[in-house]
Amino acid sequence: MKNVILLLFTFLGVNLVFGQRDSVIFLQEVVLSDSKLQEFADGIKVTQLNDSVLQRNQGMLTDNLQFNTPIYFRQNGYGMVSSASFRGTSASQTAVVWNGININSQLTGQTDFNTVMAQNLSEVFVRSGGGSTQYGTGAIGGSIHLNQNLAFGSPFENRFRIGYGSFDTNTIGYQSQWGTNKTSFSLGIGHFSSTNNFKYLGTDRRNENGAFSNQNLDIAIGQLLSKSNLLKVYQNTFFGNRDFSGTLTAPSNDNYRDLNTRSLVEWTNFETNYIQRVKAAYLSERYRYYANKEREEFSFGTSGSFLLNYDYLYRYKKWKLNGIIEANTINAQGSSINKESRNRLAGILLISHRPSNNFSYGIDIRKDWVSDFESPFVYSIDIKYEPTESYTINLNTSKNFRIPTFNDLYWEGGGAVGNSELLPETSLQGEIGQTLSGKNYSLSLNGFYISTIDLIQWRPDVSGNWSPINVKDVTHYGLEFETEFLKKSGEHQWQWKNGYAYTKAIDNESKQQLIYVPYHKITSNLAYSYKKWGAFTQGLYNGEVFTSTDNNQNLSAYLVLNAGLTYGFPKKKGIETEVHVVINNLLNENYQNVAFRPMPNRNIHLNLNFKF
Repeated sequence: MKNVILLLFTFLGVNLVFGQRDSVIFLQEVVLSDSKLQEFADGIKVTQLNDSVLQRNQGMLTDNLQFNTPIYFRQNGYGMVSSASFRGTSASQTAVVWNGININSQLTGQTDFNTVMAQNLSEVFVRSGGGSTQYGTGAIGGSIHLNQNLAFGSPFENRFRIGYGSFDTNTIGYQSQWGTNKTSFSLGIGHFSSTNNFKYLGTDRRNENGAFSNQNLDIAIGQLLSKSNLLKVYQNTFFGNRDFSGTLTAPSNDNYRDLNTRSLVEWTNFETNYIQRVKAAYLSERYRYYANKEREEFSFGTSGSFLLNYDYLYRYKKWKLNGIIEANTINAQGSSINKESRNRLAGILLISHRPSNNFSYGIDIRKDWVSDFESPFVYSIDIKYEPTESYTINLNTSKNFRIPTFNDLYWEGGGAVGNSELLPETSLQGEIGQTLSGKNYSLSLNGFYISTIDLIQWRPDVSGNWSPINVKDVTHYGLEFETEFLKKSGEHQWQWKNGYAYTKAIDNESKQQLIYVPYHKITSNLAYSYKKWGAFTQGLYNGEVFTSTDNNQNLSAYLVLNAGLTYGFPKKKGIETEVHVVINNLLNENYQNVAFRPMPNRNIHLNLNFKF
């Protein structure tokens, strides 16, 4: 351990000595905090969801991702807990990265995507495949990146939106942004609530006890301290208050309240051939669970995580070298977990080389030292080759890991118990992709293979109590095919994006498909604009999924269509006004993506957006 740290410090120190100062300010390169995604992902499949896509779905991040990516989502009813299955992996094997920091829960190891409000984000990226070398534990199936970009020299701009829809659904949002040559500031406030009492199709019942209310605050500040020093501050606060919906077979009267905060301070020093960053972050999560919301008794859990990161990026001709040292301390406790802590130190080295204009490759290595586990050495190799201007081949292979969470190890109560004998998960994977693109089109095909050893799964024992165990061997493989077509004729413009994913996720012991992993998923998005008018349709097809490990129980495939119409009114007194009308579940499909938990029937939502 000492030798590795000494080597990293030696590498960083040499670059500090030989880095040359320059008065040019590379703001475009340092504003984005998640620099690894920008600098070291040439041979990796990365998909961007821009602002216009994020605005089409006025709810939570789940709504955006399930209609625009191959990721399958399990929702315990609309607005309830939402977990991701990326390439057939579990929710705790999908890393969520906020401004370059992994923010998965220290208690559960995953992110509830219905607690993330996308409208205040600048952009969302989806990085497919293993990313443990860069983003740590849990980045096995892929990672989802939430970025707040700072804009210097931008005019003072405000956006306000208000919406109302079926089931007494309310949305309110305010965004403000301005910047001078030295200062940048952005503010985002969001509210999303609903009684959520939709009718269960085919029955005389409604979704009782399904109300929710979410509040979100985002702040980002950038201050140029000198010609080569930049200070950035990010703050996110989310508060949720949800009644948990019952099922078709059992009513519910419980309630869940959570408060999550994320604070990040980053200092950046940039010169002609190097950029160095120091990040300090504190992440906290708190929840209260009321088994009976009419009573005062509740169970609870809290965790706090402090992270310190030093990042040094050095450029030499066609080489990029990035050394990173990261320290992390975590504390957690709750009704079902005694006070526990974990300390972690990581050393990371990222190398990228472009020997010619049409060929590049990257090599990443990482080693973590964890106080309560032996963490494996992991690596990643990626290659990008462009034989022609329109044709690209990507290849990558990696070894990745996931450390058991506090709940996995120490949980006690409620018919479940943790397992302190768990081993960390490790996975080996490979991927090959090719893209054909032109001025108005793009087609891509990716094939992937993932072999996971010691997969952690919660399973019931003979007495019905749940506990996590290590599954000996699991294999995932599949294909992802995506197309995009653009057409512009005068003031008419069309955009059509489609995606198809085929996924096999097999428990090699039972030879069965893992539960809640569809073999087939299809998405289709068609958008049209003409002058002040706009229209779009979204289609989502999820194939059959199994709900039992012996594959004897299943949920049927379903097709959900949404449609929207927008109109922008002429600018008046400096205010631009746009109206959005969206019909969700246009075909009134009766469907579930978790057994016995129906999703909403046809519903409508109206939004007014103001820009000034």
